[in-house]
Formats: sequence, structure tokens, C-alpha cells
Amino acid sequence: MSDDTTPPRRSRSTALTWLALGCALVVLVVAVAQRRDRPVGDRTVGEVTRVGVAGGASVPAYLRAAGDELARLDAPDGYALVSFAAYLTPARVAETLAGTPVSAVLARVPLPGRQTEIVRLAVLRLPDDAVTAMAEVAARKDREAAEYRARAAAPSATADPGRRREYDTGAAVAAGEAAGYRAGCACLYAAVVRGVPAALRALAERPGVRVVDPAPEVTRLDRTVFTPPLPEQRDVARPPADAGPAPADAGPAPVGGMGDSSEAAPTVSAPSPAGRPPASGSGPPNPAPTS
Repeated sequence: MSDDTTPPRRSRSTALTWLALGCALVVLVVAVAQRRDRPVGDRTVGEVTRVGVAGGASVPAYLRAAGDELARLDAPDGYALVSFAAYLTPARVAETLAGTPVSAVLARVPLPGRQTEIVRLAVLRLPDDAVTAMAEVAARKDREAAEYRARAAAPSATADPGRRREYDTGAAVAAGEAAGYRAGCACLYAAVVRGVPAALRALAERPGVRVVDPAPEVTRLDRTVFTPPLPEQRDVARPPADAGPAPADAGPAPVGGMGDSSEAAPTVSAPSPAGRPPASGSGPPNPAPTS
């Protein structure tokens, strides 16, 4: 019988277990601390908000829905898409929206029977910012017209009359757009504004305003696609159409008067004219907008 009274020692495996758990706890605490120090990523990346009428949708139904939403609106302050009953000059837009904070206007040159580019122009002061932005678009259109002419003169085009007519038409359309914007044409047909519900409802009653579509869900304009109906769209927001290449003996597309076009236009920031080779420097078209 042993008379050893030394207390039993803690097993080696138990000590190692507690040591491992302690190390794991330290690692976890450090990882959490580092996670808190990292900047939080933008969870809205890739998300696009769409405001307006969808392609192929009923325009009267859209107008009614926007009006109903405006009547029920109770948000403290927010963006809204204002559609005009006609194409307006920058000065007329300034009169129509007087006293309303504006963030952008949408424009297109309504060349009869031609599909022209829709552009979104950032503005804060009307009419000055719109005039300046339109002059910049005119300069870009001049470059597009020059490139079309250069392509029309290339040997590959001179040997193909169909391609030559296509390039000549592209040059004529771009030149018509440039002339219109440079002259400060009646080309603006919608605006993005901001206001409280009472101010937006009062704006909807002003002459020349077709509808005010409230968009309280919009938080970032750079991730929002606006698709207001064109003034000439009365029944359905039809897909774009175009008269096609001009005959070989046709002159430039008409500019004076800026007659109404019966067709819609390409999506915001798409190269113009759609369906024809884009000029250098033109970016790819945005996804087709929907409401």
C-alpha cells in the first residue's frame, strides 16, 4: 500500500485543450477588431433604380399612376421626374420650373423621322447650365459627324453604295443634332427635381407640365435611369424606329423648326444614331430603361 500523499497533477491533455481555446479566443477578438476598422462596402453597387414609363407600356396608364402616387405622397422630401407636354428651350424650362431645385434635364433633338440620342444633362442653374451643357453636346456631335464623313470617304465605303449612304445619313443626323444644340433648340422634354410633396403637387399644376412622377426611393442619381415619355408619345411607349438611310441624292436632315418626331429615341447616354456605327469616344449603351 502506497503512502505517497502528493496530490494528483492535472492531465497534460486538459492543459493543452485550455491553451488552444485561449489562443482561438485571442484570434477571434483580433479578427473582430480588425473587421470594425475596415470601411463598410457600398451595398448598393450594381443596383439601378428606374423611374418612368417602360418600353411598350401604356403612356396614359403611366400618367394616371404617377398622378395617383403624387396625390398620396407623404415623404418629407425627395426626387421627382417632371415630364413636359412639349419640347422646351432652356429659357422656357427655367420659367416652368422657377423656384424648384433642379438636378438634371433630359433632351433630344426631334429631327423629323430620325432617331436621335437622348442625353441627360446635369444642371443646377437654369437656363445657364443647360445652355453650357448643350454646347458641349454640340461639339461632340460635330466630332461624330466628322467621323461619319471620314468613314464615308474610305475605300471600303465608296465601293459599297449602301454603306456609303448609311454613313452619309449618320453624318447628316449628327450634324442636325449639333446645329440644334448649338442654337439652344427646343429640345428639353423632362427634368429631375427635388421637393416636398406640397411643392411637387403645385408644380404638377403649372402650364406646360405633363406629369410629376415622385421617386422617393431614389437616393443616388448616378444609379438611377429616368425614362419619361416623349411629348409625342400619347398611347404606347414604342421601341425606337428610324426612317433608315437617306437616299443617295438626299441632302442633310432638316434642322430648322425642329419638327416633332413620331418615334422614340435611344436610351440615355447611348451612342447616336442607334443602329449605325458609333463614333469614336462614344460609350456602350446603358441597359434598356424600364420604369
